[in-house]
Parts: sequence; C-alpha cells; structure tokens
Amino acid sequence: MTNAELILEAKKARERAYAPYSHHSVGAALVTKSGKIYHGCNIENAAYGLTNCAERTAFFKAVYDGEREFTKIAIVGGMEDTDGNELCAPCGICRQVMMEFCNPETFKIILADGKDKQVEFTLKEMLPYGFGPDNLKK
Repeated sequence: MTNAELILEAKKARERAYAPYSHHSVGAALVTKSGKIYHGCNIENAAYGLTNCAERTAFFKAVYDGEREFTKIAIVGGMEDTDGNELCAPCGICRQVMMEFCNPETFKIILADGKDKQVEFTLKEMLPYGFGPDNLKK
C-alpha cells in the first residue's frame, strides 16, 4: 500500500472521531506486517484523562485481533470542518505504545495535513531514546 493510499484511509478514519471538546479530530491507519489495515480515531471524554488517541485506538484493535507486527501508520488530524489543517504527530503515550510493538528502526510514521503535505519518520526518529521490551531482556 502506498503512503497516499494509507493517508486516504486515515482521512476516512478521522470522519469517525468523537471530539466534542477540543474539536480536533484525528484519524489513523495502521498497517500490519501481513498488509492488513486497522483504523482508529480519537475518542474524547469529559474527563480529559480518559480520552484515547487515534493511534492507540488502531493499535488496540489490532492487538485484540492477535496482530503483533506492524510496518507503518498514517495520521491525519486537525480542527473539525477541515480536511486536516496541520501535521498531527503522535503524543508521547502513543509513541510508547508503538515502542511496545514496533521495531523503532523500521516502523514508519507518516504525518499528513489532509491536503498535499506529508512527512515520514521512523519511530526511532520520533522517540530517539525509547524504552521498550528489549530494555527488559537479560
């Protein structure tokens, strides 16, 4: 799947966002090693700490289905009633979840503004001194 196709999937996921408080909707499309796509959107809560990000929604759905290996994720976000007016990077919590399941050297994170701007990073570039399962091996 091309990055452009994956960004379209993230835009579709963004349409399902529940963001009545921030009005900042985010969609994510996560690709497994086998090529399956999992979608996620942000889901807000009046008690803000209970809000779940689009990226974690996608990962948790995939893990529930037994997936454990991932290759890339596309993220599109911005204020409601826009196509996605800014690049939307994953928060620290989402980066840590990615660190749990992804190879930081090879996992790709694609950020798109919903129009024609996109950038791509590895997880290691976004979380250079990440702590993950390998840190707990003897």
